[in-house]
This record gives sequence, C-alpha cells and structure tokens, in this order.
Amino acid sequence: MNIYVGNLPYNVTEDELKELFSEFGEVTTVNIITDKFSGQSKGFGFVEMTNDSEAEEAIKALDGSELKGRNIKVNQAKPRGERPQRRPNY
Repeated sequence: MNIYVGNLPYNVTEDELKELFSEFGEVTTVNIITDKFSGQSKGFGFVEMTNDSEAEEAIKALDGSELKGRNIKVNQAKPRGERPQRRPNY
C-alpha cells in the first residue's frame, strides 16, 4: 500500500521516516518530495508498505502524531487520476 505522509518537518530524512514506519511492518520504499530547484523538502512524502493490514495499522497509529515538533498527516495515497485538477495561477 502506498501511504501519503504530510506536514513533515523540512529536516526529516527518508531514513528517519522508514524507521518510524518499520515499527509496523516491512517498508519497501520511502520518497520525500523535494523542490527540483532548491532540493528543499516540500513537507510531504510517500511510504510504500508490502502488507496492507500493517499499513492500515501504521496509518491509524501515526495520523496526527508528532514528529520533530509537527503533527503529521498520514493516510492512504490516492492514485494520480483521483486527485482534483489544479488550476494555473494567472
């Protein structure tokens, strides 16, 4: 299952996120989204877990929990097609 993790502290690392989610089961990938120009974290990322029931347990336990002073938002990631379209700012 692909899990969205939002409101991340900008200084959190992929290894720290993997360690956090590994308490609930096997983590296959962690990807923190960064700005392509500055390399700075955008404050959200994705964690992929192999077992759906372990992923659900992680979501329930970690949603709203504190990580380095910020309450993180954790839920099942939506496929790209289900996200609302963004309108350009003119």
